Amino acid sequence: MFDDILTAIPFGIILAFTIGPVFFVLLETSATKGFRSALIFDLGVILADIIFIIIAFYSTNNLRGKIGNDPNFLIFGGVLLMVYGVISFIKTSKSFRAIVKEYHKVEIQKDYGKLFVKGFLLNFINIGVLLGWLGFMVLGDSLTTSKNGDIIFIIAMLTAYFVTDLFKIVVAKKLKAKLTPRLIFKTKKVIAMVILGFGVLLFVQGLFPDVYEKNKEKLEQINPIK
Repeated sequence: MFDDILTAIPFGIILAFTIGPVFFVLLETSATKGFRSALIFDLGVILADIIFIIIAFYSTNNLRGKIGNDPNFLIFGGVLLMVYGVISFIKTSKSFRAIVKEYHKVEIQKDYGKLFVKGFLLNFINIGVLLGWLGFMVLGDSLTTSKNGDIIFIIAMLTAYFVTDLFKIVVAKKLKAKLTPRLIFKTKKVIAMVILGFGVLLFVQGLFPDVYEKNKEKLEQINPIK
């Protein structure tokens, strides 16, 4: 179980630095309204993620149950992550002006309730987030070996994501000052390529099930208790 948690942490950190409107509003809220306001906003964002995770869990429930017996189902998760990565990369390539606009102008709500709802809606209306969680759900199932490892993976990933957000809230002013629009543009591309890379990895595992099974057996031998 501990290994599954460690495996999930880097993915949670990567997601926390997926830069978009939510990222900027979180930094701006913290810098101008303080820690509590930013935390309320982020809880709204996390609630939307939890809903997406629940949808992804039940959407892939039958699929995940078959992955252990038929690694070809990994192609499904690989395609999802590749599509998510490609779309993110293409959107980033076309949206430098949007990045500059988001960087310089973010509307801040004062009311805690409005902040919570705004965080929820900014995340929930992005269907790409659901696509990403679907892919990460299958990825977690392929990377973990313990009982309920996929669930542990997602919970740990979401926790790492939230803790990283807390860090961003605390250092908001310094972080935003260093993240220039040009650096943000490059960072978004790198993140998209990283997600695409994990999608390719899953896809290749699905195409070569024998190699996948051998690696899985080695992991089970290393961790016999699981």
